[in-house]
Amino acid sequence: MVVSVLEEMRIRSLGVIDDAVVELSPGFTAVTGETGAGKTMVVTSLGLLLGGRADPALVRVGAKSAVVEGRLAVDRRSPVAVRAEEAGAELDDGTLLISRTLSAEGRSRAHLGGRSVPVGLLGELADDLVAVHGQTDQQGLLRPARQRQALDRYAGDAVSVPLAKYAGAYRRLRSVAAELTELTTRARERAQEADLLRFGLDEVAAVEPLPGEDAELAAEASRLGHAEALASAASAAHAALAGNPEDPEGIDAATLVAGAQRAVEAVRSHDPALAALADRIGEIGILVSDVAGELAGYASDLDADPLRLAAVEERRAALTHLTRKYGADIAGVLAWAEESAARLGALEGDDDRIEELTAERDALRAELGGLAQALSDARAEAAERFAGAVTAELAELAMPHARVTFAIRQTEVADAESGANGVEVGGRAVAYGPHGVDEVELYLTPHPGAQPRPIAKGASGGELSRVMLAVEVVFAGSDPVPTYLFDEVDAGVGGKAAVEVGRRLARLARTAQVVVVTHLPQVAAFADRHLVVEKTHEGSVTRSGVKAMEGEDRVRELSRMLAGQEDSQLARAHAEELLEAARGPLARG
Repeated sequence: MVVSVLEEMRIRSLGVIDDAVVELSPGFTAVTGETGAGKTMVVTSLGLLLGGRADPALVRVGAKSAVVEGRLAVDRRSPVAVRAEEAGAELDDGTLLISRTLSAEGRSRAHLGGRSVPVGLLGELADDLVAVHGQTDQQGLLRPARQRQALDRYAGDAVSVPLAKYAGAYRRLRSVAAELTELTTRARERAQEADLLRFGLDEVAAVEPLPGEDAELAAEASRLGHAEALASAASAAHAALAGNPEDPEGIDAATLVAGAQRAVEAVRSHDPALAALADRIGEIGILVSDVAGELAGYASDLDADPLRLAAVEERRAALTHLTRKYGADIAGVLAWAEESAARLGALEGDDDRIEELTAERDALRAELGGLAQALSDARAEAAERFAGAVTAELAELAMPHARVTFAIRQTEVADAESGANGVEVGGRAVAYGPHGVDEVELYLTPHPGAQPRPIAKGASGGELSRVMLAVEVVFAGSDPVPTYLFDEVDAGVGGKAAVEVGRRLARLARTAQVVVVTHLPQVAAFADRHLVVEKTHEGSVTRSGVKAMEGEDRVRELSRMLAGQEDSQLARAHAEELLEAARGPLARG
């Protein structure tokens, strides 16, 4: 069941396109026209709608922006509808509107169901909406790496599950091997680092610094270095507050405060305000007495001790030696010592760590070999099914005697003991990588008696197009999406083979929406809807439009594609014959 189809695209000011509407059929839509026009109209516009890269050069010269709008018929239960509603989009009676605006300055905006959304969201929808296949994809599939990806994609969980386990073990093995290499190749550097750390820790341990000791010693040194001045100042302050016994006539602060208190005490009962002041004077007297006593004790306890001062300065010098090398202060030195002790422990444990890593590496290599074997077995089983399905499709595409096979090989290496060269699979040491140990390549035997050759070397242009189309049709059955866009995948095909390509695409359109950009009348004749991109010239301005071909118009277009002459009677007869054959009861199998 088709759960979502593109119904319409509206395009304005995109390249040579000024204003065009592309109405697409739920089944098979063929797009034809002058070389390049159809591709620009459909492929580029659809790419923008589905989150493709926005190139400001696509905007028509003189226009401020290009706008592509699409109308999509969706089932509310489809992944596209669910994701769109999660983003706040609104569906209008089963229809979802998508738009993409590209300014001439390069800015791009996207809207989904009336809601502005990130362009990346359109790309997410594309995964469940449209599969685009073109000649670029064909060239990519000529590479063995892409062929392996295609096989893995076809196999589904049978390969993806063991591949995920393999990838996890592979990453861990790489990490273990890298650490092991560092430990063994940098042994001399690590030994030198350990010696330096050990020397520094010995220096710190010899001094045995205490937290905050540097600040305490600095204060003590300052006090001892100015002991006489401090004692003289304390004695003078004491005399000013409490009096000097050697000067009975002298005036001191305690005597003055006591006199002030006696003066107000006699009359304090007459006014509460004065009583409060009297209390405060009493407090001053007590404070003066306390401070005077402490000054006396401070002066008597202070002792200028040259030996203690020398010892303090010596200790400070030892601490300064440490702070010059290991930290801004003693706190920094102690932090360095703690970190360095941990690092030294790690360095001194290298031998034990090397032994642990070696054991883990060997265990991982054994595990990786087993996972690689399981992955190879799953690929071999999927390759047989995939090749059989593609071969069956080729028979439908006028290559009844062609046969497709997969070659799955491994490259043996000298040994796998180090874990760097390879892993053991089936009793052999073979090269391995992030995707396993297999080298996958697609072979084609075009006819009986021919030797199988890689499709990159053994297939003609027409054969290659049909092989790739067969691959895509097989993918469509195993990993379906609602809409397929084929961009000139029939290049290099002609005659009877082109008829079979058209018939196969029409059959695919039974279960999915198929849009084909083609220059082959044999393919276009099978379409349910035939659109033509037409260019018009008005002076220096070129515009393109889209016209649906029906009845007589479609016959004329097919005649033009066949012979380049719309009014040729022979071409018209051939076109009508093509249409009749495509509509016949056996045309679509």
